[in-house]
Amino acid sequence: MAEVILMPRLSDTMTEGVIAAWHKKVGDTVNKGDLLTEIETDKATMELESYQQGVLLHIGTPNGGKLQVNDLLAIIGKAGEDVSALVAQHQPGAAPATPATAPAAAEQQPTVAEAPKEEAPAPSTAATVDAAAMDEVVLMPRLSDTMTEGVIAGWSKNVGDTVKKGDVLADIETDKATMELESYKDGILLYQGAKAGEKILVNDLLCIIGKEGTDVNAIVAAVKNGSAQATAAAPQVAVETKTEAPAANTASPAPAAATAPAQTVVNEGRIFASPLAKKLAADKGIDLKYVKGTGDNGRITRSDIEAYKPAEATTAKAPEASAQPAAGNQQPAISQASGTVSFDEVPVSQMRKVIAKRLSESLFTAPHFYLTMSIDMDAAVAARTKLNENAKVKISFNDLVLKATAVALKQHPKVNSSWLGDKIRYNHHINIGVAVAVDEGLLVPVVRFADTLSLSQITTQVKDFAQKAKDKKLQPADWEGSTFTISNLGMFGIDQFTAIINPPDACILAVGGISQVPVVKNGAVVPGNIMKVTLSCDHRVVDGATGAAFLQTLKSLLEEPLRMLV
Repeated sequence: MAEVILMPRLSDTMTEGVIAAWHKKVGDTVNKGDLLTEIETDKATMELESYQQGVLLHIGTPNGGKLQVNDLLAIIGKAGEDVSALVAQHQPGAAPATPATAPAAAEQQPTVAEAPKEEAPAPSTAATVDAAAMDEVVLMPRLSDTMTEGVIAGWSKNVGDTVKKGDVLADIETDKATMELESYKDGILLYQGAKAGEKILVNDLLCIIGKEGTDVNAIVAAVKNGSAQATAAAPQVAVETKTEAPAANTASPAPAAATAPAQTVVNEGRIFASPLAKKLAADKGIDLKYVKGTGDNGRITRSDIEAYKPAEATTAKAPEASAQPAAGNQQPAISQASGTVSFDEVPVSQMRKVIAKRLSESLFTAPHFYLTMSIDMDAAVAARTKLNENAKVKISFNDLVLKATAVALKQHPKVNSSWLGDKIRYNHHINIGVAVAVDEGLLVPVVRFADTLSLSQITTQVKDFAQKAKDKKLQPADWEGSTFTISNLGMFGIDQFTAIINPPDACILAVGGISQVPVVKNGAVVPGNIMKVTLSCDHRVVDGATGAAFLQTLKSLLEEPLRMLV
């Protein structure tokens, strides 16, 4: 007897899953332990293995399709077995899926297809696209836990290019970083859902990869539920793709007229470059159309920017010279007041949007209060000097603060907590987020189980995270799951500041720099090394006395560093 497989709940927060790829087709033999499909959840893309033997008789949705938890995912049984009753039982409204099941269900196709035709003609368009054709669809993946949309930083493949598994399709800017999206199939890039610089919502149509002659319009219409607007989307994009290169050519002579005689245009139309190369070019004022790329398909890389030497301009400043006499005839008072009003306006990045949204919600939702304490760092300065004498990795003051914080959190679990609306979560594990500044904003990679790590292990992890953040190589798993956050601006000369709580944490510690100031010790005024820290607390979870007790423990650990090493 055929057995039903429902969409499993693969994470604690999962409500639906997207089929990243089927590894078995209808009619294939399936053994226990065989990989059935890859499912993209809200956390990661996970493999689902079969727990039974038989023939795959039905799939609930093709590649790129979305299913709710406990929706019909697949049916496995004996070859030729009629599964139409099971399909009807679990998916009474999924008319287009029935023709793609086992041959035994094909006889019921006319009666199932009649009802949608009476409602609207659009579903019949979708129904003509079988599961094999829908395998060509690539949807915008969720590349971080907070991502709702992505911006196409640049396409690495053009429409018509051959694509192989593992090839980079596009650079996608998320709310956390710019990440490369690799293809998981072979074929030809037939359609792009957006141009460079445009945004696409998670699970919207990103591109179509398939064979020549595939009816792209029908697939686009099927993915977008067969609406008239969706049917027209494919030809519109095709026209834009064809006309984009001439538009760039006609516009380029105007701004580059002064330098055109001295340099040769290498790239015309759409220019492909890595995000880092684009940033370096912008910083150095280099026009990418003059740079020859050495990467795949002429892609401009960091080394191309660093090796680029612009040709000397010959007559570029002639017009400015002719304007000098006219300026000299003006009154001195006017020339002193003259000037040009100028500014730059750039679109808000996905990272900056999410930072603004999350921190605004935190500040205006969580009732913040702040506790500041001065800590005598004389003993910590001496201890760090001794530790670094023979250490393979140099320990920073931030590492000492992180270690002391982890030990203090172990003693004050109420500070290591989260507000969940109708309940408070007191975390037994200690995962400390370390705020890292990057050009686009702020990232918070997480040092996990920090209370169990040595100072050298903490140092290594923090340095590794900082480098990954700057190189935009942090992955979603690196910044998820913090229970407490530290933000240190001491290295920038900041003595004291307050920080906004990083949800869902209940507290964040703002660390200032170490300053040499006069202090009173044993009745005498002597120079001392003082560091100020400010604890921001969510008053829904942490009370003033609780926060103060935590800071007292932190102070005692940093003023006697040997205590945290026991």
